[in-house]
Amino acid sequence: MRDVLSFPFNSEETIVVASDNSGGIGEKEQDAVQVPYETVSYYSFRVAVMECMSAGAQPFAAALQNFCGDDAWDQLIGGIKKGADELGLTELQITGSTESNFNLLQSAVGLSVLGKRQGELPADRLICTEDTRIAVIGSPLVGQELIEREEEAAPLKLFKIINSIEDIMTLPVGSKGVLTELNGLFSNRRFEIEDLESEVDLVKSAGPSTCFIVVCPEEKLGEIMKLAGRYYHILNRKS
Repeated sequence: MRDVLSFPFNSEETIVVASDNSGGIGEKEQDAVQVPYETVSYYSFRVAVMECMSAGAQPFAAALQNFCGDDAWDQLIGGIKKGADELGLTELQITGSTESNFNLLQSAVGLSVLGKRQGELPADRLICTEDTRIAVIGSPLVGQELIEREEEAAPLKLFKIINSIEDIMTLPVGSKGVLTELNGLFSNRRFEIEDLESEVDLVKSAGPSTCFIVVCPEEKLGEIMKLAGRYYHILNRKS
């Protein structure tokens, strides 16, 4: 099931809204993970924009909620622009607000991405058949390990390319892990951990969507494997 809100814009288009937030990550003394604010907003934008694009929408705006203080604003905007540049979103509009009346002891950021798609959203629930193939692109990473192993996270450019392939479905993985996301995809199949074989940890948090699921027919698997390269992890069903 997708973590997006959608509503009709006109007779032909649908507005899609996706959101993300982070807390305790940033440059304040009591933050659990110490990283620049540009990194904080980049990864928050990453989550929201991947959710939006996975739903078939073209992002056109981002709204930032900054609880880190006025001094963090420019870096936070810089992180959003960095992500937008990687996706070629040259006309993305950015707005937002800062809590400047009170100082928090830890950093906190909220971010929403708005997009438009033609027609209604694709079906949330798929039918799992003998021809259905599942792959995980990237590795689940969270917190400090993402800083140390950033090269294992699926690049935004790669997500954009794979997401544009016809007859496939993508789903960014969040804090609940691959298995939970997978069990929200199919209307006729629920998986237990022992039903699946994979190189990646299927129950581990993927933090800011450092990996994503691809569901496709077998004929598309070779193309996806070639595009993803070292980020590709097949997910085999035992039965």
